[in-house]
Amino acid sequence: MSDAADKGGPSEPVAASDAAPAAAAANTAPAKPEIPEGYKILKEGKASILQKGNEVFYNEAQVTNRDLSVAALRIFLRRRQQEIESGVLKKGRKEKGGGGGGGSDGRPRGPRLLEGLAASGLRSIRYALEVPELGRIDANDLDKDAVSAMSRNVALNGGDAAVKIRVLCSDARLTMLQNPGAYDVVDLDPYGTPANLLDSAVQSVSDGGLLMVTATDMANLCGNNSTACWANYGIYPVHRSYCHEMALRIVLACIETHAARYKRRIVPLLSLSVDFYVRLFVRVYTSPNDVKDSPSRLAYLWQSSGCDSFWLQPVGQKKQHNGSSKFMPGSGPAVEPRCPDTGSGYIMGGPIWAGPIHDGGFVSELLKEVETGGTNSYAQAVKVRGYLLSASQELPDAPLYYNLHDICKMVRITPPKSDVFRSALVHAGYRVSGSHACPLAIKTDAPPSVVWDVVRCWVRRNGVSAAAVKDPDSYSAKLLAKEPSIQANFSVVASAMARTKEDKTPRFVHNPAYWGPKARHGRPDQTRPQQGEQQGEGASNGAGGSGRGGRGGGRRDKGRGRGGRGGGEAAPAAAATEEQPAPGQGEVQGEGQQQQQEVAVAENGGGVKRPVEEEAGAGAGGGEGGSAVEGGGEGDGGEGTEREAKRQKAE
Repeated sequence: MSDAADKGGPSEPVAASDAAPAAAAANTAPAKPEIPEGYKILKEGKASILQKGNEVFYNEAQVTNRDLSVAALRIFLRRRQQEIESGVLKKGRKEKGGGGGGGSDGRPRGPRLLEGLAASGLRSIRYALEVPELGRIDANDLDKDAVSAMSRNVALNGGDAAVKIRVLCSDARLTMLQNPGAYDVVDLDPYGTPANLLDSAVQSVSDGGLLMVTATDMANLCGNNSTACWANYGIYPVHRSYCHEMALRIVLACIETHAARYKRRIVPLLSLSVDFYVRLFVRVYTSPNDVKDSPSRLAYLWQSSGCDSFWLQPVGQKKQHNGSSKFMPGSGPAVEPRCPDTGSGYIMGGPIWAGPIHDGGFVSELLKEVETGGTNSYAQAVKVRGYLLSASQELPDAPLYYNLHDICKMVRITPPKSDVFRSALVHAGYRVSGSHACPLAIKTDAPPSVVWDVVRCWVRRNGVSAAAVKDPDSYSAKLLAKEPSIQANFSVVASAMARTKEDKTPRFVHNPAYWGPKARHGRPDQTRPQQGEQQGEGASNGAGGSGRGGRGGGRRDKGRGRGGRGGGEAAPAAAATEEQPAPGQGEVQGEGQQQQQEVAVAENGGGVKRPVEEEAGAGAGGGEGGSAVEGGGEGDGGEGTEREAKRQKAE
């Protein structure tokens, strides 16, 4: 991953290094070079790279991304070959900028892949060594240091890596624009937003090709910085509990609108929100007729400002008349003048992608691939399998979701188990599922009024909280004042259960310590403890993990105790929560357990999903390099959230 595409570059791609044609023709790898002084070898999958500090960007947390990408690429290339053999897909990509299938340059023929921002080249090397169906890989980066590192790493691995990989030093946008329709696969994994790369990317993918995109600017996509999201993607986000799925739908909508300019459309194969980023796999087709229907695949979002109710309004619609299709603007208004449950106004967002975000068949094939390969082929197989299992069970036509704890918090009631709440919706005649983006998600085709009726029935069954109705003008009091139109049945049914008792596969696996975003290459990596570094300036025990603490982000409600300056020795209990669990034990135990036992999606928009009990010590945003488990850096740590403070006081 590199930020090289933001810097401009030569008008033509420049090959930084190529394997000797004679060696390629003889299919003999050159002798592996000696390890330079100061470097160490890092191994991932079948690939090895030379690493020296943060000289070239490398993040071990992205091993999940790379494992998933290798497996998805294998499945896609098998599908593509079957489509070509059956005549469904025409093998007619354009061959510009150096040839697309090999031959004259000594490389084998076959599908062609571009990694636009390759950094160390680790991902391209893994593709070359682990995906034999690929014919040629263009590993591109604009940063000269990254290009030098790639050349060393390709030579270090030799074999298929040296034969298949062509290292390029160029602006990724120029490389793609100079090769329209030439790549069967384009992989973009930038540092931050991919927005400035998408227009050229959708042009460089062949018809029916695969576009793989990563976005790590989750704070923007999840609504913490809505103006930046609008500037990058042309879409307004809404910061609510469903923000991690909304981030996926924002990027998909942006890709779709870019593709439509060139009479192309996208079909999502898999879209996942993982840790601190989103990863999308979409196929790109040239189809002018389908472009006419593009507005109906997008929708504006109407979010009640007083509760968690939301509605979607399609941007366009298609009507059939006398056997012909007529494309028209969407109808409206989609909502009443005021929220029917609280009387509040609305927040408007979008337009977001409103169609399916996964291909069920592709997910099933990918799941089999990961299960077959196991941890021998994919280091993060347990985690990847959990995401795929959750994605395979999602409702394809129910965009966004409710957070069970948030809707119950609205009326000050202890939430039921997830299976119990889901069963009530099934008894009411609606479909329901969870979401890979949140363990507490309730994804359903039931309208908001029915969801709140189930909540009201649960409140009446368990007793009304005096705090919820103390102020009759409060939103919680208005929600409970309405009579439910249904009598909810909370008996558990099999179709509403997240999984059976026999299913022991973890869905949401805990991450090890320091598993998250990393500093840009060339800068000191202060997101992880450094060797030989002093363990903080203060004597505050457990004040913020290893590394120097930065200033906290301001006081939080009820959390006004001051943290120490920087990383004192972390408390043993806090350290224990961040250890990597054994396979099969890393999942939250039962998605309907009490809040202390479940994992809540971090509402900061860009954070890693973590246990709620860790949020108590997060204070106002941890040390600059610390773990932020027991209070932040030099800032207001204390008890953290108001909810946790009240719970401790009650105990």
